[in-house]
Amino acid sequence: MKVSGFTFVRNAIDLYYPVVESIRSALPLCDEFVIAAGDSTDGTTELLRSIDDPRIKIIETVWDREKFVGGATNAQQTNIALAACTGDWALYLQADEVLHEDDYDALRRRMETHLHDRRVDGFLFEYRHFFADYDHYMDCHPWYRREVRLIRNHVGIQSWHSAQGFRRGRNKIQVVPGDARMLHYGWVRPPLQMSDKSRALATVHFGAEEASKKHPPGAYDYGQLHGRVRFEGPHPAVMRERIAAADWDVQPTDTRRRHDEPADRIRSWIENEILGFRMGEHRNYVLIPS
Repeated sequence: MKVSGFTFVRNAIDLYYPVVESIRSALPLCDEFVIAAGDSTDGTTELLRSIDDPRIKIIETVWDREKFVGGATNAQQTNIALAACTGDWALYLQADEVLHEDDYDALRRRMETHLHDRRVDGFLFEYRHFFADYDHYMDCHPWYRREVRLIRNHVGIQSWHSAQGFRRGRNKIQVVPGDARMLHYGWVRPPLQMSDKSRALATVHFGAEEASKKHPPGAYDYGQLHGRVRFEGPHPAVMRERIAAADWDVQPTDTRRRHDEPADRIRSWIENEILGFRMGEHRNYVLIPS
């Protein structure tokens, strides 16, 4: 069994992406790791080279501004890296996602068990979306709980739309639980860099002009901070140094983010306390018996 890892990234330093930690968290499971390194202006490509691991393959790319619509660039860059993967399985991490070392053995067993089970196109990961700091994650209605991050290679599966999930053509893929977590640190940054990252993300979805309107320069306002749960830890070992260096403090404000809205707070309470599942949850996959 051969396992490829893959990702894409651009301007990780300026935008505070933990891309080195992300890649290092996947390497123990991978025989190779492919990176689509965009045309960064902050030394990100050099940072990637500094990892200095023979399993890493860097493909330098230029982002096409004509694809800065609906996040299409994200899928395009993901697929560039995926096309260079040679493994039986392809493990995908975005630049702000990190695996936990406690899950390696279980995930490896799942890949071995289903290697020849052609019903299985991929595996679901349980998500922890950290928000504002490293001590809290979101557990409320607007935040997805699971997503596909490990797929069968060489069967025509590609990144879909803004690169949140995968499909074969237009068809949803069949997946089983991966028995592993994905720790997502995309909303944990110093407030100024959170604003920069939000503007950069909005740019590839709506264009630069609209992104600047939605996210003007200045400190990011994290809102009322409803829907967060205390994380009991531990975090992945590769994140310890970055977490120890965190030096910002976030306090609630009067601003309402979507999860702060009364309607979503009520939905979240019903889902968490009564139903045990998300109403109308987004599922870009078909979950099958494992």
